[in-house]
Amino acid sequence: MTRIAMWSGPRNLSTAMMRSWENRADTEVMDEPLYAAYLQATGLDHPARDEILATLPTDGDEAIAACLAAPLHAEISYQKHMAHHLYPGLDRSWIGEFRNCLLLRDPRRVLASYTQVRGDVTLDDIGIPQQVELAEHCDVVVDSADFLTDPRAYQVEICRRFDVPFDEAMMSWPPGRRDSDGVWAPHWYSSVEASTGFGPAPAADAPSLADDLVDIATEAMEIYETLRHDRLVI
Repeated sequence: MTRIAMWSGPRNLSTAMMRSWENRADTEVMDEPLYAAYLQATGLDHPARDEILATLPTDGDEAIAACLAAPLHAEISYQKHMAHHLYPGLDRSWIGEFRNCLLLRDPRRVLASYTQVRGDVTLDDIGIPQQVELAEHCDVVVDSADFLTDPRAYQVEICRRFDVPFDEAMMSWPPGRRDSDGVWAPHWYSSVEASTGFGPAPAADAPSLADDLVDIATEAMEIYETLRHDRLVI
């Protein structure tokens, strides 16, 4: 039995990566199981907040217990986690029970996408400080821009790092919504619901940002560049 935690900030490859792993016959997935506890602890207003609080454990210890109890019906539990859901005061000791991967993305691209759904954003909202903490626990750090240059080669190596066999089924999946998707899916998952595989690598030029995002982007980029030093390169 293997538990895998894929950590990332928002608006990354995280949902497509979850689709990829869910397409394996030996894997169950969990979609952001700490989300309700995070919203309860922070009081933040996110899309579908009430539905999230009603469908997931709002107590941090209960949410962690659910993560540790998986998988129920499979050899592998693949858990999609947002780095920013590691709110202050939440126990971290359980992270060592998982095989962990940190998925990075250029913060300028994250901010350009994130602010299309939520107007106000902070460094914590996109999980940058938490990614520094998580890097110490991860078997591998992957930049999504690198990954998209050769998804198959990166998935083969990620599987190797996790001591699980690569499965060709990870490279494509049927379009549409999944029962495993969180109740927030209608607000965030439209692109992934239309997908049948990983998309192309991003364009070389980063998007332009509104003036009020420049300072956040500058600070985030400094952290991101540091994290990239130890990333997997194929």
